[in-house]
Amino acid sequence: MAKILITGGTGLVGSKLTELLIAKKHTVRILSRSPENKNEFKWNVSSSYIDEKALENIDYIIHLAGAGIADKRWTDERKKIIISSRVDTANLLFNKVKELKIPLKGFISASGSNYYGAKTTDKIFKETDSVGDDFLGEVCKKWENAAHQFKKLNIPVTILRTGVVLSKKGGALERMKTPIISPLGSGNQYMSWIHVKDLCNLYIKAIEEDFVGVFNVVAPEFHTSKTFSKTLAKVIKRPYLPISVPSFLLKLFFGELAVILLEGSRLSSKKIKEEGFTFTYDSLEKALENL
Repeated sequence: MAKILITGGTGLVGSKLTELLIAKKHTVRILSRSPENKNEFKWNVSSSYIDEKALENIDYIIHLAGAGIADKRWTDERKKIIISSRVDTANLLFNKVKELKIPLKGFISASGSNYYGAKTTDKIFKETDSVGDDFLGEVCKKWENAAHQFKKLNIPVTILRTGVVLSKKGGALERMKTPIISPLGSGNQYMSWIHVKDLCNLYIKAIEEDFVGVFNVVAPEFHTSKTFSKTLAKVIKRPYLPISVPSFLLKLFFGELAVILLEGSRLSSKKIKEEGFTFTYDSLEKALENL
């Protein structure tokens, strides 16, 4: 059984992942700014501090920490926080692992499905496609570069470019369950999504199997804002209104952040399937019914 250190361990994905790892008899430690439980250890990025007890005899680090992309409007200051909360945290981990000569078996990092840029296109993006030339592309590139530096220490690196995570508690799905379900903008933008359990199972696969490299972590069934909204309305038995929420209203309310609601492309999940991964929730209807 592995000893695993998780950043962002109390968040949407981290809390579910911790639960599943412990159920499989792994030991989980969590880095927290304000530790409350016995498996939580203090860290402070601004002062480059990590409680070294958290790092004793660990096998893997799972890096989930990062300020929410959609939590606040993208002011210049917010953009800096979004990047630094991902990159500076990874840099601190790298420096501590190097300093203490920790022989990690792997560094596993989240990344975003918007690596390829927030745009709507007929292209289906594979892991080998180039990074987008917008803010989200910049975030993901810097995030991944911070993870890749662990290779300098001969530590295997796994990066999961993750779509919208569907979960029972919190996250995007909770915001979507409005009294009347409608698509956004043109309604033709794609929404890459994944059930939280499938996502967590991929992190576990990176711990328990030889699952190394960069992967698109999205369900194989493609949906636009229109088809997603229709399916959601059907499953939760709420009215579907085919009239879209106008783009200009979303831009007015969210500012530049609206791009993540109004644009989106399809990502290929072929690579993870070739690695032998089987989705428990390969269709949106099945995922939503479970949740």
